[in-house]
Amino acid sequence: MNAIQPFETVVARHGATVLRVCRAVAGPDDADDAWSDTFLSALRAWPALPADANVEAWLVTIAQRKGIDARRARARRARPVPDLPDPSPAPPTDVDPMGRVADAVAALPERQRLAVTYHHIAGLPHAEVAAILDSTPTAVRKAASDGIRALRAVLANGAPT
Repeated sequence: MNAIQPFETVVARHGATVLRVCRAVAGPDDADDAWSDTFLSALRAWPALPADANVEAWLVTIAQRKGIDARRARARRARPVPDLPDPSPAPPTDVDPMGRVADAVAALPERQRLAVTYHHIAGLPHAEVAAILDSTPTAVRKAASDGIRALRAVLANGAPT
């Protein structure tokens, strides 16, 4: 039973980390909903959480799963359009760099995406990421490094290496 700290303290302490994970996994449009779903699920499970649990890693895991749920839900939703697009659309003039980064992260292989998200975006050490992914710190470090290299190539050239 986790009665050491009130849940409000947990939200205040780890809310920013959870939001970064949600943005990386769900994308900027669905991040707020995934963040809310994460803390709602965490609040329900909070009384049964062991006192010695790693709360940040626990929340990051929930956030990652809620982010995936949000991304899947977005893919299933219909997208209304006011009119049919022109047969030859003009190139976009307002490029959304954060959307491009989120898309590039989402396109990474799963291990690289998770390693990059947990370590570089959520700020967790390699050892904690290894525990979450049931891996070793060396493997996580390699996956994160490969993921960053792939992201740099995609964002610089527009094509993977």
